[in-house]
Amino acid sequence: MDVFLQVVVNGLLLGGLFAITSVGLTLIFGIVKVVNFAHGEFLMIGMYATFLVTAGLGMHPYVAVAAVVPLLFVLGMLTQKFLIEPLMGARNHDIQIFATVGLSTALINLALLIFGADIYNTPAYGLRSSIEIGPIRMLTGQIVMFVVATLLVIGLHLFLQRTQAGRGIRAVAQNRAAAQLMGINVSRVYMITFGLGAACVGVAACLVAPLYPTSPGIGTYFVLTAFVVVVLGGLGSIGGAFLGAMIIGLIDSLAGFYIGSDMREVAVFSVFLLILILRPQGLFGGRLNLSHVS
Repeated sequence: MDVFLQVVVNGLLLGGLFAITSVGLTLIFGIVKVVNFAHGEFLMIGMYATFLVTAGLGMHPYVAVAAVVPLLFVLGMLTQKFLIEPLMGARNHDIQIFATVGLSTALINLALLIFGADIYNTPAYGLRSSIEIGPIRMLTGQIVMFVVATLLVIGLHLFLQRTQAGRGIRAVAQNRAAAQLMGINVSRVYMITFGLGAACVGVAACLVAPLYPTSPGIGTYFVLTAFVVVVLGGLGSIGGAFLGAMIIGLIDSLAGFYIGSDMREVAVFSVFLLILILRPQGLFGGRLNLSHVS
């Protein structure tokens, strides 16, 4: 029983990692209706920035949030303004997806050019140390990540529900044309949304960097699971993304322990395929959607 509890806790903590790397992706899709294939590369940039601030200036990785989050917010706004927005009037909307794929490739090669293929390890400052609660053992960094992921989802929900800017964003998500007729600057809403989505990735980068090595391809490792989480939770559903992350984390952990570590991804992507076939709108699509409650 103790072993099972440990596996479940590991799965929930892993779900916190998946949640914090997926929330920004589903926020962007829920409003801008663009699947950002450069999402993983935004995470990679944030992790490199965290490494530079931490190793270069001797600061704690969590302090790097003050620099990394604004950097990613600006990068997200610029991406929307100069890459996505000029293509939004295109007859074929798939061109926006191709643009983000091109951006992803460009950012990976830029990282290779600047940093090379070497792996960089961000100083952990004790975040890899374990805490024991009875028979359960947890890494400090994983606990912090789970708590921050939960607070981030709650914070985004309150922002979208309680603030004027949030109501404007939800109005655009419901009906872009009607929102524009009511005087809402849709272009600015899209820029702010893309910036917020990228800023969420910046928060994730500062939490992930001390626990995982940084390399040009690190974003691909995380973004594949992020897409599974977003599809499982329902495209555009922030609450659904969080719950989907918990489910995927549990599946990953349970499959890795009881079936075999080499079968973890098989189990996760099997669930992904089943959801696409049986319920393409996701488990929580339409109930926790941005245009309804979050």
